[in-house]
Amino acid sequence: MTSKPRIGIAGIAIESSTFSPHRTGLDAFRVTRGADLLARYAWLSGELGERAEWAPLLHAVSLPGGAVESGVYAELKGEILTRLASAGPLDGILLDIHGAMSVVGMTDAEADLATAVRAAAGPEALISTSMDLHGNVSRGFATAVDLLTCYRTAPHVDTWETRERAARNLVDRLASGGRPHKAWVPVPVLLPGEKTSTRLEPASGLYARIPQIEAREGILDAAVWVGYAWADEPRCQAAVVVTGDDAALAVESARSLATEYWRARHEFPFVAPTGSFAFCVGQGLASDRRPFLISDSGDNPTAGGAGDVSWSLGELLDDPAFSSGSTAIHASIVDPAAVSAASTAGPGATISLAVGGKIDPGPRGPVAMTGVVESLHDDPVGGRIAVVRCGGVYSILTSRRKPYHLVRDFTDLGLDPSTVDLVVVKIGYLEPELYELASDWLLALTPGGVDQDLLRLGHKGISRPMFPFDPEMDDPDLEPVLL
Repeated sequence: MTSKPRIGIAGIAIESSTFSPHRTGLDAFRVTRGADLLARYAWLSGELGERAEWAPLLHAVSLPGGAVESGVYAELKGEILTRLASAGPLDGILLDIHGAMSVVGMTDAEADLATAVRAAAGPEALISTSMDLHGNVSRGFATAVDLLTCYRTAPHVDTWETRERAARNLVDRLASGGRPHKAWVPVPVLLPGEKTSTRLEPASGLYARIPQIEAREGILDAAVWVGYAWADEPRCQAAVVVTGDDAALAVESARSLATEYWRARHEFPFVAPTGSFAFCVGQGLASDRRPFLISDSGDNPTAGGAGDVSWSLGELLDDPAFSSGSTAIHASIVDPAAVSAASTAGPGATISLAVGGKIDPGPRGPVAMTGVVESLHDDPVGGRIAVVRCGGVYSILTSRRKPYHLVRDFTDLGLDPSTVDLVVVKIGYLEPELYELASDWLLALTPGGVDQDLLRLGHKGISRPMFPFDPEMDDPDLEPVLL
């Protein structure tokens, strides 16, 4: 190729729980186009950016949540296809997605998007995808694209590295010519991310093998997907894809990774000690380690939870320890009506509220609380935020769904996690800053749209047999398919 290849950039990225009653609307997405889309990728200003002409189409990304409204997906997909058609001939597409998007009325949204992009771009264009390892790779999706890669760490500290790798693989392949072979094999295991963290074995060892395989002559990329446990769709399961020019080596490598994953299925531990919420609170209060963090894992908004399940807040408010000297921060409940009432009352006012349980009622519905408005804040993600103290419980109420992953998420509100007995966070595994902050930590098995106890969620649409739903199932056929 004598001239620079022309590469379009597009994607719709969200992780969606079909077990959450939350629905993701257009206002949940941050949509970028044109120069703003190009500015999203720092590596475009360097050597990689100089090797191609990059055509920004449309990228939309949302905090995880419930299934995307069908009309919203149709609108975003339609604009991508329209912009693709008007961009002129493209040699390649960088498809920057998550891989676990659910859309109301669909069972494989990413395959639908990739197939549509393929049809619009034409059969000669190469499509390279960057994905989360918690995404899903159906045969239909893997067939529609040419190059696939995903994160190799959980918690994800290599997100931008993965996007750059997907882009570099694409540029390199356009320069050298030809399509690589894809060895794809689904693995009938569906585990939550909190059981497959690369901080621990066996996931750490499994993912450590990927760069070694990738370094082999004839291999371009190797990737292992855990899959997304909180959507009830046939594509939800682990998968391995190895791409390369040596078809036999790609098949051998994919088979080896898939077999190792299957053999280790019983060995994946939770990333922290677990228990009921009451057990975790009791352990935390009895401990002398501070700060002591508890993950309210069932309503984690960064896994797709609604963010307003009131179970853990209600448990804290009912616990007499917090009316007799013990203290806790609860982060958080999304409830715009409660925030509005707190804002109207103002700091220092005592107010009575019915908090949470309005998107996802859970087992409690809205929780009654009477407390003092400690402070009010405006946040670019959470919108208007109120901190309401009820006894020793500092409850963070937001007008929009917001994750609490950083120390400054608390200190910006005038809260110091190190000065209270417990910090309860709607999260699964702790993100790096909170992981470093925690003197001790427990994972509470709480209810919600991303309940860690998969067996009580009631999956009906996944392919069976599937581990752990069918623990005595026979060994599956793990022979890779060349696509």
